[in-house]
Amino acid sequence: MDLKQSTLDKIDKLVPRYPDKRSAALPLCHLVQEDLGYLSNESIEWIAERLELEPINISEIVTFYPMLKTEAQGKYQVRVCRTLSCALAGAYKTCKQFEEAFDCKVGSTSEDGLVSLEYVECHADCGRAPVVMIGEKEYTGVKTDEANELIEKIKSGTVETE
Repeated sequence: MDLKQSTLDKIDKLVPRYPDKRSAALPLCHLVQEDLGYLSNESIEWIAERLELEPINISEIVTFYPMLKTEAQGKYQVRVCRTLSCALAGAYKTCKQFEEAFDCKVGSTSEDGLVSLEYVECHADCGRAPVVMIGEKEYTGVKTDEANELIEKIKSGTVETE
């Protein structure tokens, strides 16, 4: 596993801050995922070894938190809110447009690796529903026309993600 030196340095500074090494497990998962893009079995084993734990202890954390990924993600992570306000405003229809445009079912990554698509719970912007996040950028009022614009921007590589 090839972590950047800057990530290793962050880990070396982080772990001693916790009186019990186990408490550093979630922050380490985030750091490793930030560096590698996801948490492979190898990285889970590495984190466990670094914290003197069993791999199952790290796997339990990784499978509990939906923001931790065990598979490579697409270049663009598209997250569509599906809570009540967004659902009533058309979030399911919006998500269907993304599915069809990228031939990618919710919860998976397109074959070309361009898009990972998932439903999420509440982006806390209910008054401007439906809400879609691409990377860390929030898009509001994403109905048919707006979804088509975002789809074209993703395909052309011009969509804002921050």
